[in-house]
Amino acid sequence: MSSAKGLNTLTQIKTTINDGPRLKEEDQPLSPMSRLFHEPGSNVYIITMMGCKTKINPAVVKQNLVHSLLRHPRFSSLQVVNKETGSFIWVPTNVNIDNHVIVPKIEPNIAFPDKFVDDYISNLSRSPIESSKPLWDLHLLDIKTTNDEGTGVFRFHHSLGDGLSLMTLFLACTRKSSDPDALPTLPVYKESSYIKFSTVGSVLEMFWNSFVSVVMFVFTVFFLKDTETPLKGPLGVENRPRRFVRKSVNLSDIKVVKKVMDVTLNDVVLGVTQAGLSRYLNRRYNTITLLESLRKS
Repeated sequence: MSSAKGLNTLTQIKTTINDGPRLKEEDQPLSPMSRLFHEPGSNVYIITMMGCKTKINPAVVKQNLVHSLLRHPRFSSLQVVNKETGSFIWVPTNVNIDNHVIVPKIEPNIAFPDKFVDDYISNLSRSPIESSKPLWDLHLLDIKTTNDEGTGVFRFHHSLGDGLSLMTLFLACTRKSSDPDALPTLPVYKESSYIKFSTVGSVLEMFWNSFVSVVMFVFTVFFLKDTETPLKGPLGVENRPRRFVRKSVNLSDIKVVKKVMDVTLNDVVLGVTQAGLSRYLNRRYNTITLLESLRKS
């Protein structure tokens, strides 16, 4: 996601110190990667949608966020330019939870609720979060869709963390439904490595695949070109409108594939997503390229 605001928009922010208990990150500089995500054209946000089987109570959500997420310094700090050094630093501020948890008024009998949710998320991807507050918010949509009674949409600026760290923090803010005081538990993958060398043939196969990958990389740099698709756009493509497309799948089906392939759930989801996107792009844009070539000839 991109916006026209540059780095200098953060220099005029007035801040106040949060007196509540919190981790210490005051006056610490932003990492180079965090600074990169503020550059024009690289102003990236992470948007996560979460469906709930019951109605969402905003008061309960706000209360839990105050005692969990806001204790993390990055979620209760501004990113400000130090006038003396010119570097970005984290500056703690008083956080008004009502400015971050947004509950829009929605017509309960809306005709196409699923499309409304998709459009709402799409609109979020086009608007930045005001730099006068910590760069995150949560939108609670009180609308019944095909699979959910309510929907929560988290939006984080990428400078706050990567996907893994944010998911870990999110899980730390949740509790078990069977025990509201207990943290959720996750299964541990016991294998120390995904690569298994059971025979000499498997070792040779690994070296062969590595060699082919290196050769294809070199050819791509000097000779091959990617097919022109929306994924490969000119400068300014980051400002184009976006659409979010969702598809619900049965977890038991994914587990069947996981068991047969002896991989993780993430491997199955990533493989299906990559294969589906690759086939779609090949089917649509390779055909267009062929037709254009025939017309020119």
